[in-house]
Amino acid sequence: MKLRIRPVTPELWPALEDLFGPWGASNGCWCMFWRIGGAYRGHRDENRAALQEIVERGPPPGLLAFDGEQAVGWCQITPRSALPHLDARPRFRRVDDEPVWSISCFYVRRSHRRRGVCEALIRAAVKEARRAGAPFVEAYPSPTSGGYRGYPSTFARLGFEAVAGPIMRLRLRRASRTRGRPPAAAGR
Repeated sequence: MKLRIRPVTPELWPALEDLFGPWGASNGCWCMFWRIGGAYRGHRDENRAALQEIVERGPPPGLLAFDGEQAVGWCQITPRSALPHLDARPRFRRVDDEPVWSISCFYVRRSHRRRGVCEALIRAAVKEARRAGAPFVEAYPSPTSGGYRGYPSTFARLGFEAVAGPIMRLRLRRASRTRGRPPAAAGR
């Protein structure tokens, strides 16, 4: 399978809607949880409208993987600062003040699961974060419910390292404040 991966721009919104389906990925979340917290629950239409507004305003909040003309996967990749609810969860609080980018969630069409779509999206997300000048790209995988956050083994295979709890990072360039040392995660 040869995937094409593109940033989600307004002209690709119909493809994202088709991928997520009428109810939205993850039962109506529309990848708004890390942006707004529990307020996303039960508000499918509002979540869809909020994500559409983010897409229209730009920059692209994520990537779409295409198999032919059909969108088969989504990955949210954005500056961590756009995802304030991460800091509301003790396990996901910042390990330092670096301007990291976050890979916070995935959604893969059922017909394309276990076919390398997430790995391809991670590789493309790393390129996007590098292009933006981020010192690190960060992810929050789960060994048990990795479907929407990814699995630690996939991230490790791509060079990410555990830094604190479930937080994994990949260095993209020398960090501005840590002077090339690993993030200060030992005390967390």
